[in-house]
Order: sequence, then C-alpha cells, then structure tokens
Amino acid sequence: MKTYKFLFSSKWAGYFAVAVVFAIACVALGNWQMNRNNETMANIAKITDNYSAAPVGYQALKSNFDHLDAAKEWTPVTLKGTYLTADQRVVRNRPLNGAPGYEVIVPLKLSNGDTVIIDRGWLPIGNKVPGHPDVVPQPQSGTVTVVARLRPPEPKLDRGAPAGQIASIDLKDYASQLGYPIKTGAYGQLVSESPAAAVNPTPFPAPSIDPGSHLSYALQWVCFGVLAFVGFGYAARMQRRNDEYDTLEAAESGVPVEEVYGRGSPFHPRPRKKVRKPGARPTAEEEEDALLDSQGF
Repeated sequence: MKTYKFLFSSKWAGYFAVAVVFAIACVALGNWQMNRNNETMANIAKITDNYSAAPVGYQALKSNFDHLDAAKEWTPVTLKGTYLTADQRVVRNRPLNGAPGYEVIVPLKLSNGDTVIIDRGWLPIGNKVPGHPDVVPQPQSGTVTVVARLRPPEPKLDRGAPAGQIASIDLKDYASQLGYPIKTGAYGQLVSESPAAAVNPTPFPAPSIDPGSHLSYALQWVCFGVLAFVGFGYAARMQRRNDEYDTLEAAESGVPVEEVYGRGSPFHPRPRKKVRKPGARPTAEEEEDALLDSQGF
C-alpha cells in the first residue's frame, strides 16, 4: 500500500509553501479587520456614553478646548457668550445624507474672555451664486447660552476657498485669519441656543453606531486560511488514493502502472531516460536490443 512519502517531494513541498503563504496573508487580513472592528466598537461605546449625557459646564472641560481628550469627544458642554458673526466662515464640501452642501462656523466669545468655535449646522448648496449658499442664517445678537458637543479639529486640506469660506475645520488655520486668539484644541457642534435664532441651519444627525461588517470579514479571512490547509490535506488524500488504485490495477493486470495509462499520461510521471556515460560498456539488455535491430525485428 502506498504511503504519504510523496509529500516530501519538491512538488508537494511547493504546494505546501503556497498554502502557508496564503494562510499567513489571510490571517494578516483577518487581524486588520479585527483591529478595525475593535476601533469601531470603541468609538460606538464612546458615542453611547457621551452623546446623550447631561451638559457639563465650560470650566470643567476648559482644558479640552486646548487639547481634546479623545474619551471626551461628543460630550455636551454649556457655553455662555456672544457670537462674533463678522468672523464667521462657511466650510466647503460638507455632504449630509448624500446631499452636497456647507457648514457654518462662528466664533463665540465667552464671558471669561475665551473664544471657542461653534459649528452651527449644515446648509444646502445655493442656486443664486455658484459655490455659495443662498442664505446663511444668523444667530441671535447679544449674550446667548449654547449647548454644543465637543469635536476634534480637522486636518488642513491643500486646496483654496473663496473669501469667507474655508476648506476644512482646521482651527489653527482659522485662527491665523483672525485678529484675536481662539481655542484650537476642539470646537463645539451645536445642540441648542437660548435664545434661539428665528432661522437655524439644518441640525446635525446623531452619529452612526452601526458596527459594520468588520467582525464577519475577519472571521471569513480566518476561515479562508484554514481552508488552504483543508484543501492541501484533501489533495494529498486523493493523491494517495490514486496511488493505491494504480498499484492495485498493476497487480491485477500484471502490467506496469505507466502502461495501464500510457506512457506520458498525466496519471503517472514520465520515466526519466538513463544517460549512459561515454565509453561505458553496454548492458545485456542494450546488446540484445541492438542484435534484434540488426536482424530487422
């Protein structure tokens, strides 16, 4: 009976190496998806804990406007001050639910002298002047009480913007356009104002807490890696079974395996020709063949 000795051949070693490389790639991709899943779940937990929490006073979270603690993102904070509407900016390329539009950000000078940036909401694209919203609703003048959620600043984008607009909520770039200091570690995404303006921009929807398909993708990649070895084992089992069948066929018919299927058949390896060294004495079989050839047989 045949064994699995053929696994030590160079051909099967190559098959095994391919299976190992494929499995390693699958595990790496599965680990990448698992890391993305962990990041998503951590973000969902942060949103769940902070988004609907009771507003916190500005003094308790003041340091976060200088450097935002990632764990405090989405936390509502109560602010009291006056909007500096002369320095408001419209942020370009801000889609909402698939619709193109803008956002409007305004400095809010607090009663203690600090100035923070408030994102008051979303505006649709305009029909009057290309690249501009038709109307930018203004907040109430005078002192207002604002509840806003903490959000991190955005990176600077290497693209220009018309006067009165900016490409992203890059607070340091925004600060360079103003004649007074502002807090650049975080900004506030508007929740409510009191007294409320007559017309407001469209409020922001709640952030998504959908975990996505990262976990299922990670499990799929791991399964694919395991299947590589399952397939290798199945192929090896089929090869051994075929070898056993060939041996039984040859034993029953008395015909060598290579002649059962024909010389050069893919079911049997092609035998190598033996090359006789120059000057070597011919074997008895070669002498017999030469004699038969000379007699025309």
